[in-house]
Amino acid sequence: MSAASPARTAAALRPRLLGRSVVNLVVGVSVLYTLLPVLWLVLAASKDRDALFGSDVLSLGHISFTRNLKDLFAMDGGVYGRWYGNSLLYAVLGALISIACGYAFDKYRFAHEEKLFGLVLAAVMVTQTVLALPLYLMASGTGLVNTFWSAFIPVLLNPFGVYLGRMFSQGYVPDEVFEAARVGGAGELTTYFRVALRMLGPGLVTVFLFQLTAIWNDFFLPVVMLSDQNLYPVSLGLYTWNSSATVSPEYYPVVIMGSLLAVLPLILAFALLQRFWKSWLTAGAVK
Repeated sequence: MSAASPARTAAALRPRLLGRSVVNLVVGVSVLYTLLPVLWLVLAASKDRDALFGSDVLSLGHISFTRNLKDLFAMDGGVYGRWYGNSLLYAVLGALISIACGYAFDKYRFAHEEKLFGLVLAAVMVTQTVLALPLYLMASGTGLVNTFWSAFIPVLLNPFGVYLGRMFSQGYVPDEVFEAARVGGAGELTTYFRVALRMLGPGLVTVFLFQLTAIWNDFFLPVVMLSDQNLYPVSLGLYTWNSSATVSPEYYPVVIMGSLLAVLPLILAFALLQRFWKSWLTAGAVK
């Protein structure tokens, strides 16, 4: 019996080890699938045009990172900086207003509140592509096509962000705190900015990350609404440069460098905000 026991233990452990090996293999392949394009982008952004056309991206020569960076912000009068600022403005303000709308749905009572929130939930299931043509016709009817507002207003209110804002407001801002602030003489805006917004930290971070990712990758609505380069977000701006690169090859290095810089806000946002996210969620669980 004792002699057979180690054999049985080894037989029992073998499927578990095999399953763990398969999981590790899948995770490793997924990591490579994610990181290899980013690695290529980093290497390609540091090469000059000759290296890109000569397929020498992996070589140690032809380093031109600083020059590519300068050319990026000098190309077409430095319009890339405006594209960057436009995308950040859309994302940050959209996240703040979405969380504020969710807070209002939770703490205030008004006519047809639940019906309006039902429309918000229905809008979550509708893709932005389906709404592009109606939004364009509405913007055209009001004279807003090819203006800042035509691209800003549609992303200002994110239905999913409003839904998350209401859920987080219900969980993190007790009605007793809201009433205590009113009794203490605080106005509505003071209560929101000094009391509720601090307690809505996890919701704000969550909505901001969703909003930042969605707007940073948004392409179809801006291409329908905008024709002025100064109003483009990063995605549409890089697309126009990439289309021009077939005729003007000098655009290739700046498109690759611009793509590298366009990835950085998403990486930094997830890396820097994740620890605040976890700490806020843990604090809520302890309470």
